[in-house]
Amino acid sequence: MKQITSTQNSYIKSLLQLRDKSRERKKTSTFLIEGVREIALAIKGGYTLETILFYPELCSKEQINELTHKHINTSTHRQINFIEVSKEVYQKLAYRETTEGVIAVANSKKNELNNLSFQTKTPLILIAEAPEKPGNIGAILRTADAANVDAVIIANPKTDLYNPNIIRSSVGCVFTNQIATGTTSQIITFLKEKNINIYAAILQSAIAYHKQDFTQASAIVVGTEATGLSEEWRINATQNIIIPMQGEIDSMNVSVAAGILIFEAKRQRNFE
Repeated sequence: MKQITSTQNSYIKSLLQLRDKSRERKKTSTFLIEGVREIALAIKGGYTLETILFYPELCSKEQINELTHKHINTSTHRQINFIEVSKEVYQKLAYRETTEGVIAVANSKKNELNNLSFQTKTPLILIAEAPEKPGNIGAILRTADAANVDAVIIANPKTDLYNPNIIRSSVGCVFTNQIATGTTSQIITFLKEKNINIYAAILQSAIAYHKQDFTQASAIVVGTEATGLSEEWRINATQNIIIPMQGEIDSMNVSVAAGILIFEAKRQRNFE
């Protein structure tokens, strides 16, 4: 088995670029995953692993074998490279403060709208337009996973989905959700072609969210707290919806708003 003990190793330097630079992730179509749970969820989500690096004092080769044998169907995954690294190398690569001694290099997915598939005629989709903070995106993905929505779509993304902060804040739910990205115009066209109703969280000409019927094919669209949704959503929405505010503020965090709206839709659907 290969071992790397120097932080100046050229491969380790390339992984640091991969961790820190979106352009490197896009150029190579690869990204890093840190943590046993996150790696297991990525494998379950159909991601292909190229390499697993581990620090044996935190994660043994036996634990790595158990992880890969338990979750990987060897008939559909190519051979994984295993590299044992020193404490110094691992600490250099690790992104999280609390860590488990294992990092994987994985192939990214294209996350295109045309790749979305629905198992029902009445899908429930969560759409977020131009979310900037990885923490908010991670929270949205956790909410989507908890509600088992049919898809999450990011309109006009400000960062790539494989940003380590998104993987960390989503607790691996970036791998458990069916996700696509696109421009607002592309997404609206896609929804109309699929006969999916658009419910945009916009103040103008809106009704209270709990008065709207979400039992048909529905896309719930939320924007950022700072700027809200673009005019294009208001014009093309089947119905605009609001969450009535009873305090002093007039807006709430996008991930909180998404949770309220999605779980109302799930309640109407008897959590099916």
